Formats: sequence, C-alpha cells, structure tokens
Amino acid sequence: MIKVYSTPTCPYCVTLKNFLKERGFEFEDIDVSQSQKLLDEMVEKSGQMGVPVVDINGEIIIGFDREKIVKLLDIKE
Repeated sequence: MIKVYSTPTCPYCVTLKNFLKERGFEFEDIDVSQSQKLLDEMVEKSGQMGVPVVDINGEIIIGFDREKIVKLLDIKE
C-alpha cells in the first residue's frame, strides 16, 4: 500500500505522483490541504510539515527521494 501525502500546488508532489503512475504503481493520494485531520496524520507519521510524504507499507519517506522509493518498491531502472 502506497500513500502519498501532498498538496495540489506542490511541484515535487506532482513529480512524485507522475513517477509512480509511469511505473504502474497505484497509490492513495491524500490532499493534506483539505483536512486538518489528514495533515495531523502526516505530521504524526513523519515529524514534518512539508510535502510530499510517502508511506510505503509503513516506511516513511520525506520528499521525493527517488533512490529510497526505487529501493523500497524494487524498481529496476
């Protein structure tokens, strides 16, 4: 299960979501700008206010850290 905590105006969020889509990964896009509850959930998981935050099976990645995402999802590039 992949969750992407993002906002519509974040260019790194768009890049991250496109990266996942291009490789055929389904993910839950969680817009933290629409809900204080979801923002609080993201901050509790990551300790960060900034987006994107990616939750891949409980592993938290802050920002679009391509190397970590590739490793966790076992993507061959």
